[in-house]
Amino acid sequence: MTLVKSNKKEELFPGMLSDFFDYDRFFGNRFFEKEINQSLPAVNIKEDGKQFDIEFAAPGFSKSDFKIGVEQNVLTVSAEKNEEKSEDKKRFTRKEFNYTSFSRSFTLPQTVNADKIAANYVDGLLHLQIPKKEEMKTLPKTEIKVN
Repeated sequence: MTLVKSNKKEELFPGMLSDFFDYDRFFGNRFFEKEINQSLPAVNIKEDGKQFDIEFAAPGFSKSDFKIGVEQNVLTVSAEKNEEKSEDKKRFTRKEFNYTSFSRSFTLPQTVNADKIAANYVDGLLHLQIPKKEEMKTLPKTEIKVN
C-alpha cells in the first residue's frame, strides 16, 4: 500500500506526518515476519533408506516442555516455557517474567511408521527418529529390459 502524498502548502507537519503514515516503510520491510521467524527453531530434516531424522535447535527448554503428537498424518512439535522471577527489597519490588513457545507441524508421508517415532532432547537439540514401514524401505534397484 502506498500513501499518496499531497503537495499542498497547508499541511501542518508535512515531513513528519507523511513519514509516520508511510505504511510501505513500516510494513514493507518484513518487520513482522522477521519477528515471527525468530521465535521458530531451526530444523534439519534428513532421510535415508530406514528412517527420517528431524533435528530442532531449541535451547533453553527442558524435556518436560515439549509436546509431540501425530494426528491424521500430521506431526506436531510444540514447546512452552514460562519463567517468573521476583525480588522484594525495602524500597522496591521487581518482577520479571518470560514466556517462550513454538509450534511446528509437518505432514508425514504414508511410508512412515508413526507408532514408532522416538524423541530425545540433549544440549538444546530435539532429535526425532521417524522409521519407515518395513515394506516401504528402499528396495534394490531393478532394471527392466525392453523387448
